[in-house]
Amino acid sequence: MDSPHRPALASEVVELLRGKAVVIDATVGAGGHAEALLQSGVDTVLGLDRDASAVELASGRLARFAGRFRAVVSPFSRLAEAAADAGIDRAGGVLYDLGVSSMQLDEPERGFSYRLAGPLDMRMDRSGQVRAAGDVVNTYRQEDLERILADYGEERFARRVSKAIVRARARGNLRTTEELAAVVAGAVPRQRGGPHPARRTFQALRIEVNQELEELAASLPQAVGLLEPEGRLVVLSYHSLEDRIVKQFVRADPSLRSITKKPVRASAAEIEANPRARSVRLRAAELVASEAAA
Repeated sequence: MDSPHRPALASEVVELLRGKAVVIDATVGAGGHAEALLQSGVDTVLGLDRDASAVELASGRLARFAGRFRAVVSPFSRLAEAAADAGIDRAGGVLYDLGVSSMQLDEPERGFSYRLAGPLDMRMDRSGQVRAAGDVVNTYRQEDLERILADYGEERFARRVSKAIVRARARGNLRTTEELAAVVAGAVPRQRGGPHPARRTFQALRIEVNQELEELAASLPQAVGLLEPEGRLVVLSYHSLEDRIVKQFVRADPSLRSITKKPVRASAAEIEANPRARSVRLRAAELVASEAAA
């Protein structure tokens, strides 16, 4: 990767976590947010990512912060374990930048993008995960495909798309992103100037393959358990499913005080410079000191 991706809402993240001694970046990716935090004066950043190639990239990018930055391969559903292994029992902040990274989207062989030709993979952890997107597309029942597309992709035409996939695979397994995108495009009406008709299907399959919502629900309580008094939980999400989980979690936890009454969105200037920031929503909460002491 010649130029590391541009992290979304980097200045807002830094403003929320500036001055903290220890921050855990639970989705370190290419290291953009971690770099901004270290440059701002955060003493130590522990980076996690289930994608080994991301950990390698972030470690190389931030090698100049030796002694202050460490990255480990781990899903954030094992956040507490990873922190303990790193000798961290309390953190001033835990950061999540959810969803697929720019790095993963831009690598055709990863199969995340409907715009690039590649295998139907979509696994974030290619070493430990067995099921790939191709397995879902070619083996799931039509009813299960419809449910996934409707629930995870919020696809209005879930039934039509799932039936088109089943018809297509009857002629032979779907193996590439191009093949799947073409099947979906033939089933979903395309609005002039609108997004690609396969966008929601690819999102749904990625979430299913990586169990993203289950991972998030398992991780958030661990993050709160690691926060020091007045420590902050900061989450960047990119679709309503993730955002809803975060919003409901913060509301239901009496030890947390919401800092962002409404989600923070990217400015027009940032979106122009970084179009992938268009859908980002940032929510932040702080551990109430009295609750932490208790």
